[in-house]
Amino acid sequence: MTDYTPRPEDKFSFGLWTVGWQGVDVFGPASRPLLDPVEATYRLAELGAAAVTFHDDDLLPHESTRQQTLDRFQKALADTGLRVEMVTTNTFSDPVFKEGAITANNRDVRRYALAKVLRNIDLAAELGAETFVMWGGREGAEHGASKNVPAAMDRFRDALNILCAYVEEQGYDLRFALEPKPNEPRGDILLPSIGHAIALISELDHPEMVGLNPEVGHEEMAGLNFAHGISQALWHGKLFHIDLNGQHGPRFDQDLRFGAGNLRGAFWTVDAMLGAGTDLRYDGYVHFDYKPPRAEAIDGVWESAGACMRNYLILRDKVQAFRSDPEVAAAIEAAGVAELEVPTVAAGESLDDVRAQFAGDSFDLDALRNRSVAMEALDQLAMEHLLGVR
Repeated sequence: MTDYTPRPEDKFSFGLWTVGWQGVDVFGPASRPLLDPVEATYRLAELGAAAVTFHDDDLLPHESTRQQTLDRFQKALADTGLRVEMVTTNTFSDPVFKEGAITANNRDVRRYALAKVLRNIDLAAELGAETFVMWGGREGAEHGASKNVPAAMDRFRDALNILCAYVEEQGYDLRFALEPKPNEPRGDILLPSIGHAIALISELDHPEMVGLNPEVGHEEMAGLNFAHGISQALWHGKLFHIDLNGQHGPRFDQDLRFGAGNLRGAFWTVDAMLGAGTDLRYDGYVHFDYKPPRAEAIDGVWESAGACMRNYLILRDKVQAFRSDPEVAAAIEAAGVAELEVPTVAAGESLDDVRAQFAGDSFDLDALRNRSVAMEALDQLAMEHLLGVR
């Protein structure tokens, strides 16, 4: 049996809010006690994680104990060898952000949100984080007339420009990653998909400093193909970070452990992260943003965290076996996959050359209509690798 024990080189990372989730939902209060984030750091290291991430309020909820907790946390990092690879800011829980944060109608709220983010950028830099994620969970609306969307996009752009300039002025080695989501907690969230976020990035003063942190569940909530989305983000050079979890299609945000829910989607997600047969690979941290089910006690929290890493390693093994299978290579050739890499109009060709190919009756168009695409055979090979029969 293959050894699926996590190792530091696997670069697994967890948000402290994931294992620290107490099971609160709209129908009931917490089902688990509050977990000390420093204790969680030690436990994640024991399970094989290489890094942790946090919102400011996950780690430092109380100003009166801020330095004491930070000292304990930094000792845990030193003791375990874990690092902080990403930091993000909670601009969604406090009722002050009930109508938005950096795109709130109220100017004072926007200024407070900006100040909160700036303080956390300083902390991220102090702890050596590489990425600063921005999820606009409250940036959006439930009512058509309540939000001037063009003005909101202006304020979104302004905030990102200000933050990028601040990072440059301070000399921080930090880049930003936007996290799209279509809805929940807002009825409709701004930047609902990977494509929307990429479009905003193109309008910034420093687009090279801003990329994406896509999440499995967020894209699948909208019925989108996550593997295709991250492949396009890689093509743009914008996959700065990634959030892995599980989701059962377009419903509420479930945050299942990775591999649960859409297992075929998880297989193709790992394939895309490994390059999907191309040179465009994701080489950052493999970050899990999930929630242990409310029904679980603390033992189930650690069981699910370990399962996220184990499932990724199992799927990675299966993806690598699929891509190295000679029958798969033959099926890919039969499906004509490589031909897509050939430019439609070759260097030196003219559009008249393209037209001339199809002029008159000499071209056999019926042969193209009746050609075999051989894609079912290829997909079945993937299915058999996933099911463990090859």
